[in-house]
Amino acid sequence: MNILVINAGSSSLKFLMYNMVNEEVLASGRVERIGMDSAILSYEPAGRTEIREVAEILEHTTAIRKVLDILVHKEHGVLASSSDIDAVGHRVVHGGESFSSSVIVNEEVKREIKRLFDLAPLHNPAHMLGINAVELNMPDVPQVVVFDTAFHQTMPAKSYLYPIPLVLYRKHQVRRYGFHGTSHDYVSERAARFLGKPLVELKMVTCHIGNGASCAAILNGQSVDTSMGMTPLEGLMMGTRSGDIDPAIVPYVMGKEELTMNEVNSMLNKHSGLMAISGLSSDMREIQQSMAAGDGSAVLAFDMYEYRLRKYIGSYAAAMNGLDVLVFTAGVGENSSILRESVCRNLTFLGLELDEEANSQRAHGDRVISTVGSRVTVLVIPTNEELVIARDTYRLILARQKA
Repeated sequence: MNILVINAGSSSLKFLMYNMVNEEVLASGRVERIGMDSAILSYEPAGRTEIREVAEILEHTTAIRKVLDILVHKEHGVLASSSDIDAVGHRVVHGGESFSSSVIVNEEVKREIKRLFDLAPLHNPAHMLGINAVELNMPDVPQVVVFDTAFHQTMPAKSYLYPIPLVLYRKHQVRRYGFHGTSHDYVSERAARFLGKPLVELKMVTCHIGNGASCAAILNGQSVDTSMGMTPLEGLMMGTRSGDIDPAIVPYVMGKEELTMNEVNSMLNKHSGLMAISGLSSDMREIQQSMAAGDGSAVLAFDMYEYRLRKYIGSYAAAMNGLDVLVFTAGVGENSSILRESVCRNLTFLGLELDEEANSQRAHGDRVISTVGSRVTVLVIPTNEELVIARDTYRLILARQKA
């Protein structure tokens, strides 16, 4: 079965083509600057050179058509025909309380995704554009939506409710939802398999640390808490997001600086975090380079970032009354040995012992970076959110075919 995985943004679209017989990636790519006459299609067939095209792509329907055309191109394609695509899987950021698992798209599902636009105004409308564009180009091909929030629907009320009037939850669904669910799901299961232990017997903290970052407390295979909240702004300090702050700061700064709601929202989401404190960059690689050069602002940004991450790990160990496994994943988590070392150095009270040599190695794939005697096993597990989407799509379509 061939599965096309799509992650649609407001002006971009990422895609991967999978052959699910052996979970092989046949091709990958992205369309950028949708809505412009100089949009860019980047396409890389497996094992071959990347191809880039500049063309007028004014909306997502055209973007999908361009993707289909390149996938079946006589010279560069990986499929004989677009009819070889058996299903399409979409990433959707917010599923609210309506979706605790992936589902096949129908009219009711589309209506519910639209109803959730208010909870994810920057993401869900864009995902809907992708769903509609596929439907117009391939009306007979089934589609599946996989939600970032679904994995965290196992959280108990004491974790997901905020200590504000309950009427706001009942009327407006104001609560913690959590994000990066496909990543936390993937790395927790892979960590358990890697260790040869049942996931249902482990107390695990998974740290998805990229430009956006979140931690999850996974107890007996289920998410019981996570750092992102009703939106992806809450929680850890990130590349450009503030993470946790005193909520009274918002009206105070709005009054002092005469900011609008949109302006303060932009400040917290796009002009805070590492970028704001370092004054240099939101990229951890550049922060670390500036640290090595003695830049004090970069050092402070790194220290704040690491400190807040470490506090979350410690609080989740307390929430689960112990910790068996700590997992680092995503761009920063997988590649920054300095961050991992700084975090683990101050978690020795948990019985955690880092193997500094293993941590410093530039290895690829799943690996242990704690010592043999460490009471907490520390792992680096490369995430693969697209594969989760492909697997869920394959599973649901196969089940429907067998029904």
